[in-house]
Amino acid sequence: MSDILDELQWRGAVAQTTDLEELRAALADGPVTVYCGFDPTAPSLHFGNFVQLVTLRRLQRAGHRVICLVGGSTGLIGDPKPTSERQLRTREATAANVARIKELVRPFLDFEGAEVEHPAILVDNLEWTGPLSALDFLRDVGKHFRVNQMIRKDAIAARLESQDGISYTEFSYQLLQALDYLELYRMHGCTLQVGGSDQWGNLTAGVDLVHRAEGASVHAMTSPLLTDSGGVKYGKSEGNAIWLSADMTSPYAFYQYFLGIEDASVIKLVKIFTDRGQEEIEELERQVRTEPHRRAAQRALAGDMTTLVHGKAATASVEAASQALFGKGDVTALDEATLLDATAELPGADVPAGTGLLDALVATGLVDSKKAGRRAIGEGSVAVNGTRIHEEDRVLATEDYLYGRVAVLRRGRKNQAAARAS
Repeated sequence: MSDILDELQWRGAVAQTTDLEELRAALADGPVTVYCGFDPTAPSLHFGNFVQLVTLRRLQRAGHRVICLVGGSTGLIGDPKPTSERQLRTREATAANVARIKELVRPFLDFEGAEVEHPAILVDNLEWTGPLSALDFLRDVGKHFRVNQMIRKDAIAARLESQDGISYTEFSYQLLQALDYLELYRMHGCTLQVGGSDQWGNLTAGVDLVHRAEGASVHAMTSPLLTDSGGVKYGKSEGNAIWLSADMTSPYAFYQYFLGIEDASVIKLVKIFTDRGQEEIEELERQVRTEPHRRAAQRALAGDMTTLVHGKAATASVEAASQALFGKGDVTALDEATLLDATAELPGADVPAGTGLLDALVATGLVDSKKAGRRAIGEGSVAVNGTRIHEEDRVLATEDYLYGRVAVLRRGRKNQAAARAS
């Protein structure tokens, strides 16, 4: 690619810009200081946020200065949703989320101590909004905004038309986010803000505020919103978030999610999230088209994403677990954490040691009756921890429960369940 903007466009990471050619020239003249904000409305970021982290990562690798902002103050308010008022979180819960997210983003960018010309900066907007009085906020920030422009924002317009309307608290959110841009311009010379396309109104509010307060021209750039196969935005409020924190979405579940991406979406995600080059992605696209059953692009995406988020060791573990459960691997060789993460994704039931295998097959839903279980055993299609069983009177013994926790039952090649020690 001739420049970073060309690459971002080819990868499908650019939806809108304030002035494309001016931004291209600024990036070419660089280095540009760019920021993206993340509100701590949950203890983790999610897959939808990851587009922006990857964009910051690419911009830093191209030689630009990046600022990652965690919204300790904006997180107390919440960006207005089009449908309803957000539930306000306590200061203590918000502060805890800020601390977790700060640690979460560190592995993705190069901060102080790394061998990089422009180390990334991590900031919390509570640093400048916390000491700000209401009078100063209204005089120094509010005077630059016009209500007739603010209500044009889609989410605010939708809420004004609703029965419940919108509180002044949420209505003022875009002023707070705009103030972030102004402060970062003053402190660090920041001249580019990036975000999702649903943030366009907030981003341009910041551009306008910097221009009105400082007489400077700055830029905004958004990426397309990622949606699932049903067209629903990935995010916390939609209930379909794929979290980046391992304690909220396990590495195994994370890997399996991307392994299951539909063919129609996989190349788009490979372009956005991986570092694979144009020729390699074109080859994956060809394989999706001519050999879809091999799921080469999905495996590349799942492996690259899991390595980037959880590390190489986690990827090796989850790939071994996937092979053990759905291929020819050995489930008894898995480490305890990976085994429990993997079997948590299987249907199953609490089945105490000493339970007959037929009862266990029924309890876990692998068969609908003991008669069906006898038939499956007679056909040689039932296995415990990968070992085929031929005896109808087989009992699940204590030693069948790996790590004393779970026994993996299988009927046929694909139907599996977890018998969990109770």
